Amino acid sequence: MSKRVVVIGVAGVLVVALVVGLYLFQPWRLLTDRTADEALLLPASTTTTTSAAGSTTSVPVTTTPAPPPGPVALASGPFRSLEHATTGSATLVRLPEGGHAVQFEALDTSDGPDLYVYLSDKPSDSPETAFGSGFTNLGELKANRGNQVYAVPADTDLSTVRSVVIWCKRFSAGFAVAPLEQG
Repeated sequence: MSKRVVVIGVAGVLVVALVVGLYLFQPWRLLTDRTADEALLLPASTTTTTSAAGSTTSVPVTTTPAPPPGPVALASGPFRSLEHATTGSATLVRLPEGGHAVQFEALDTSDGPDLYVYLSDKPSDSPETAFGSGFTNLGELKANRGNQVYAVPADTDLSTVRSVVIWCKRFSAGFAVAPLEQG
């Protein structure tokens, strides 16, 4: 075998390894952001007003006639970073028509390949490896920043839900977790 054939073979292997590595790791995602700005399910229940003396008070918002019961927060908590620094909060919401959803407010995490949102039966203080099983998949993460809402499948047993996780399927790694334990 000639030296030229060996060099071409090695170059071919290196090119394939580079392409596969780029596909798997998608390193450009370290430099990119995707932002969602979906309407949150829970509107503010109070309005801030300032009196003549300059003090701030909260005044309940009321309208006439009273609207039908709106969305209700069942559980909420801040994100805890796992593999990637993450801030924001998650809330499990009961919808007026009886369904449920999870909303992320002011989410800020790294972008990454193959990211999903899981409802987990594990408490949020569990080790990262625990979140790879015992979950309900709510779908792909819509964006790594902003406000977003995920429908919870109707057949989900909410009594087992303890947390919500942003999970990278490709590398079996958690980006972040937030508690959703109902009182």
